[in-house]
Amino acid sequence: MKNKTVKVDYLARVEGEGALHIKVKKGTVTDVKFKIFEPPRLFEGFLKGRLYSEAPDITARICGICPVAYQMSSVHAMEYAFGVKVNNQLRDLRRLLYCGEWIESHALHIYLLHAPDFLGYEDAIQLGKDHPDVVTKALKLKKIGNDLVALLGGREIHPINVRVGGFYKLPEKSEFDGLLEPLEWALQASIDTVRLTAGLPFPDYECDYECVALRNPGEYPFNEGRLVSNRGLDIAISEYETRFSEEHIKHANALHSVINGRGGYLVGPLARYNLNFDQLTPLAQDLAREAKLGEQCHNPYKSIIVRAVETVYACEEAIRIIKGYQKPGSPVVDFVPRAGIGFGCTEAPRGILYHRYRLDERGEILNAKIVPPTAQNQKAIEKDLHDVVAKFISKPEKELTWLCEQTVRNYDPCISCATHFIRLHIERE
Repeated sequence: MKNKTVKVDYLARVEGEGALHIKVKKGTVTDVKFKIFEPPRLFEGFLKGRLYSEAPDITARICGICPVAYQMSSVHAMEYAFGVKVNNQLRDLRRLLYCGEWIESHALHIYLLHAPDFLGYEDAIQLGKDHPDVVTKALKLKKIGNDLVALLGGREIHPINVRVGGFYKLPEKSEFDGLLEPLEWALQASIDTVRLTAGLPFPDYECDYECVALRNPGEYPFNEGRLVSNRGLDIAISEYETRFSEEHIKHANALHSVINGRGGYLVGPLARYNLNFDQLTPLAQDLAREAKLGEQCHNPYKSIIVRAVETVYACEEAIRIIKGYQKPGSPVVDFVPRAGIGFGCTEAPRGILYHRYRLDERGEILNAKIVPPTAQNQKAIEKDLHDVVAKFISKPEKELTWLCEQTVRNYDPCISCATHFIRLHIERE
């Protein structure tokens, strides 16, 4: 067996900049590196010395695709520190805002970033030349999600209407009327998307991941719950740092997350689905069964179907909340800042997003910790790459390289988010 090197200097169709380097010697995979060379973003440093009220708007700038997740994790952390509880319509509106983000993010990934891999196209532009109706549907679906974020968040990208304790301004019920018909269309488009993705050609590969996600009784997870896994983990969000750690890996400007004593784990759509299938709506469950996902799925390439199922759920949940909406008397719950530590974790489209803040008596941030989903998935990505290359090593190098890129894109990695902080250590002789 000849030696091989799979090298991808710049990954396409991912958010941010990364690369792959895989070595095969005498038929054995000897080295796998998912390289993240994008510079650290240093947002945790930017937050130090800022007031608690600034955190939602600052953290939203970390990502243009999932700013809601950063805002929600930050406000939940602050509310934990201040003893604030947001309930009823305000809580529903936060779920509604999350629905918008899931719809737009999943639509973008499914059609424009991931589908070209399965259909043999270099990018969505080439796909659009042969299938303009598919790309048009994708853009319309994404826009409906963006419109929902804009109405509740004040604008589509980096929304500004979220605050600790609630919102700055609440929409009138009449403002939602124009969204119901588009959301009904989006629901049908999402149903079609499940059926479309179920017919894609999937590599024969499965992995026995430790799946980690939020779980909250009575609902598919967006904002709240306990952190659970399929291997017995069941902890409060405040216990996250007692069970999870981050490691500096030489080849990546991002920290690798591990479960202490157990190693890498999986977050994101597959993990959520495997741990919360019973919380999906009957329609979403039926579609998943029709797509032959079963109640458990361990083929990472089928995450594209799971994202479509989650989009169905997000559309249904958005319609439910809008139909039941009655404008609350106040957009915010009253509270008084106090010294303490706040913990927050919500389900970004790509998986759990953890925030922790230490605050003084004025609510000024003394230090911050943010652990994004892509950083948590890095070890799972590298394991998949190792195992996929080992399984399909006989493929021609061009096909194997394509398959490796596709493997990374299963995770919809947001590399820019992942490069959040790194300690520099220089050893001199």
